[in-house]
Amino acid sequence: MDKDRQLQERVFINDIDSFSSKCIAKCLAKHSLECDGSAEKECRTLKLNDSGSRSYRVVGTISDGSEDDRPYVLEAYIRPSREKILQKLMECDVIVYNITQHPEQVDEARWAVTALHDKINDFGQPKKFILISTVMTWACSEPINSDDLELPFTDDDFRRRKAHPNFEKHLELEKMVTKVGKMDRALFSTYVVVSGLQYGLGEQVFHLFFKMSWLGEENEIPVFGEGNNIVPTIHVCDLARVIQKIIEHQPKPYYLLAVDYSNNTMEDIVKTITSALGFGKIQRKTFEEAFLQQDLSIMDIDLLHVNLCMEGVHLKELFTIHWLCEFGLVENIELVVEEYRQIRGLLPIRACVLGPPAVGKSTVSRQICDYYKLHHVRLNETISETISHLEYMMRHTFSDPENDDSATATEAQELLSIINDNMEQNGGYLDDQMLVKVMMDKLISNPCKNQGFVLDGFPKTYEQAKELFHVDEHESDERTPISLSNKKIMPEFVFILDASDSLLKDRVMNLPEKLVQEHKYEQEHFLQILAKYREKNMEEESVVNYLEELDINPLLIEITSISIPDNQLLMHTICERVGKPRNYAQNNEKIQKEGMMLIETTVKAEREQKELEEARQRSAHWEMWTKTLEEKRQWEVQQLEVLSVQMKTYLTEHIITTLSLGLIACGSAWPEDPIDFMAEYLIKNNP
Repeated sequence: MDKDRQLQERVFINDIDSFSSKCIAKCLAKHSLECDGSAEKECRTLKLNDSGSRSYRVVGTISDGSEDDRPYVLEAYIRPSREKILQKLMECDVIVYNITQHPEQVDEARWAVTALHDKINDFGQPKKFILISTVMTWACSEPINSDDLELPFTDDDFRRRKAHPNFEKHLELEKMVTKVGKMDRALFSTYVVVSGLQYGLGEQVFHLFFKMSWLGEENEIPVFGEGNNIVPTIHVCDLARVIQKIIEHQPKPYYLLAVDYSNNTMEDIVKTITSALGFGKIQRKTFEEAFLQQDLSIMDIDLLHVNLCMEGVHLKELFTIHWLCEFGLVENIELVVEEYRQIRGLLPIRACVLGPPAVGKSTVSRQICDYYKLHHVRLNETISETISHLEYMMRHTFSDPENDDSATATEAQELLSIINDNMEQNGGYLDDQMLVKVMMDKLISNPCKNQGFVLDGFPKTYEQAKELFHVDEHESDERTPISLSNKKIMPEFVFILDASDSLLKDRVMNLPEKLVQEHKYEQEHFLQILAKYREKNMEEESVVNYLEELDINPLLIEITSISIPDNQLLMHTICERVGKPRNYAQNNEKIQKEGMMLIETTVKAEREQKELEEARQRSAHWEMWTKTLEEKRQWEVQQLEVLSVQMKTYLTEHIITTLSLGLIACGSAWPEDPIDFMAEYLIKNNP
């Protein structure tokens, strides 16, 4: 039984639904641990890859009853009482208390270690208590050498540490935990792990800078204070590995620094983040301005202003750790950015809208961009933006003597010269090669990589599509960045709008003169480009055919009307194909309401469309019926006219003259029986 107990240790982690603890539990499962293959336990019992002989059953507390999928957790306790927590702690072999996230965690951890120590005589087996603390308990420490301020603090310097005023309770708890662990180390061993600022897996303390850079709403990302403070950091998965090693090896030192081997300043970190996700520019702001940021808590602000050079000597001497980010966030920014995108679901939506001229590509593209918060990429606008940006870079760099980015300005000048020469040689237009380069530069820009884009009416030809999206399957690795770039700009969704030529002509005829001039839809020119589009799409090598070769199945949408209800139905079809938004608004109540309103509007539009169609059918039937009746009436009138002519001739010739004379005689004689009189008259005077 004891042997089985050692093979399956029960690990308690507090607040496993909060960022840090959740990430530690996930990392223990994902990077250092693997499922034992038992279908019954559904991956809840985790086995160490390194040793292969020990497994961990993770339990912990959560703050709410959300039904999130937690396959790495055996049991989750929702806001339990302290009596229940103590009961669960007594059942565990390892207790991990993380106090790096909220000040309230300190009081619970103090209670837990005290309660366990009071119950030490009731332990059925030895227990380990691991406190994950913060470098803020060192924040006000005096330098080791005043002449060498960059000399790092090490684990052995912990007795001289001095806490930030807001973290005095954290320091007191550290001392209490180490003191309790010295009383009966064989039965109740305690460890204090001082963690650097944690990053990775979606971010927490650095999240503001990731978010602002990703959104791209600000050209410059703020650095609060001077920015030259050295920030000790560690990837949360590496922190999990440290915790794992302590559980495995139970080292003699009980106080350990968990920091990576970077000495990055705050400015280095922010500039690296914005270069990877945003525009690469920073702006220094005063320390006080940090308090105006709603996304930063007081604890976060304190953390971001720590200035400590630290080295985890015990980690290097005692353990062999397979680091994920050994040399910090700056050196591993691509990995960290990819984690951030994946964990938060901030994945770009790449779409392409194609179709004949005047079918409504730009309108539909704009509506997709508005709903999904994407970037609308149009050929002419992209060319203009590129030229304007190159001209701005040249003016800004050469006019500023303090700007040392002359190499970039020279490159901009060369590219602008190439574009201008190309346009002169091609009658004011760019050739396909230059067009594709300009469009590709736009699509691989950070804004398009972050949110995604809608390509409006481009590519127009098979050659352009092949040049823009071509991927060499034999060379799609790190040595071929162009191929990789092409993969990253490959559209996920392609929508092909189509309509009859007559409808397109009617629409152009109803357009305002200004739009006709803007789009060059004069009658003769429009008919030419429409015929050219139809001709190119009848060829074997068309844009659609090339996309199908890449296993991209376009959605063909037939436009039968230019009315508003049809347009809403079209958007409903597109939204069903694309799915939910993948941005910061995806969980926003306002956006969800807007989405529901769109659905309700679409349903209403469908109903109105159905009613309109029924009304059209009734109207058509009525018109047909009316027309039939009118035709029948006209036929009858014509037949009556034919008959009346014959009758008139006959009556005039044989009856009317004699009858008229008889009527005159009858009127003169006034007989008592006029009918009898007329009968006798007609007999006597019959011709």
